[in-house]
Amino acid sequence: MSVKIRPLNDRVVVEPVEENEMTFAGGQLVLPDTAKEKPQQGKVLAVGPEVTVENEDGKIVGPQVGDLVIYAKYAGTTFKTRDGKEMLILRVDDILGVVED
Repeated sequence: MSVKIRPLNDRVVVEPVEENEMTFAGGQLVLPDTAKEKPQQGKVLAVGPEVTVENEDGKIVGPQVGDLVIYAKYAGTTFKTRDGKEMLILRVDDILGVVED
């Protein structure tokens, strides 16, 4: 990312991850952007100061930079960076879960 963004309060910066498009033996199915589903998964790029907290056992709770997360379908505010990448700023409450290996 060419621009550094420092989210405030309980916000998280996420780079949406596009799902793989369906392919067929004869080639790839191409859908216009208006027909595609809005992504619901993304990689966490930055977290605000109120997102990362420790529980009573000293374990960090909440999404961390680098996590793959699932978020609510129409959550947050989208924006484009100078190099044209689409990013999303959303509240930590809009994150539904962290994908674990």
